[in-house]
Amino acid sequence: MRKTADVQVAHLVNMNSPEAMFEEVKYNFVHHYSVTEFVDVRVTFNDFTDLFEGRYAGYRACNTKFHDKIHTADALLAISRLIDGYNIVKPRLPVRRVKLALIATILHDTGYIQRKKDRKGTGAKYTLNHVERSIDFMRKYFKERGFTKKDFEAASRMISCTGLSTNLMKIPFHDPADRILGNMLGTADLLGQMASRTYLERLIYLYREFKEGHVKGYDSEFSLLQKTLKFYDSTQTRIMSDLGGVSKYARLHFCKRYRVDADLYWIAIERQIEYLTKILQDQTTSFRDKLKRHI
Repeated sequence: MRKTADVQVAHLVNMNSPEAMFEEVKYNFVHHYSVTEFVDVRVTFNDFTDLFEGRYAGYRACNTKFHDKIHTADALLAISRLIDGYNIVKPRLPVRRVKLALIATILHDTGYIQRKKDRKGTGAKYTLNHVERSIDFMRKYFKERGFTKKDFEAASRMISCTGLSTNLMKIPFHDPADRILGNMLGTADLLGQMASRTYLERLIYLYREFKEGHVKGYDSEFSLLQKTLKFYDSTQTRIMSDLGGVSKYARLHFCKRYRVDADLYWIAIERQIEYLTKILQDQTTSFRDKLKRHI
């Protein structure tokens, strides 16, 4: 086994490249399934890239700096690692359900994208209803791509697991595998963003999205940083309890693929929170002066 101190989750893949992260998703997938099954996932990822870069008919490019291509790729890589870890120790999840989960992850924040005719503000104005808008986009997309109604219903329920105010137990999953994968998507959405090396810097962008989206409770960038400590506590509860504790499968992935017997996501997150705490306690200089990583 490698020493945990020698390995960081941000160094395993080029985390500034959604394309590099996507290839790692494929790598995790083909350990358990035929590479031909990955075609649908790649098609959706290519469509997602066109959508977020402004080449998808009828839509503007992504203009939210927190909920951007990198954020989606972070979540996608995280869920692929959870699925890999699960499949290492449990009966393999059905390939069709896994493909739907990966596709749902790729589309889970499409609700921030504006239509061409929508020229007012940015997609951040949809913060409070972006989950519903993402599901609406996926409904249209699935119909165009020939997915079945049952496929859409399963994938939409998985996306619903990313809504922080959603009562997860009230989501009517019809397949046990779908609930596991929905929990993984909700978990990956949180792990991916909070373990990012630039998470603290990107919180400035998140504040601006919250402000435009009329999210209450945040009066300034600094207040959002302060409340991130409480968000961390609530996130722990949500991941370990509400979302079924599926984050434990990340450790199995890192152990098998990288010979590191640790959950590198939680290690990265805890380092972020430790540094954030120091920033908030030090009143000698502006908090902005302490957020130095390039974004």
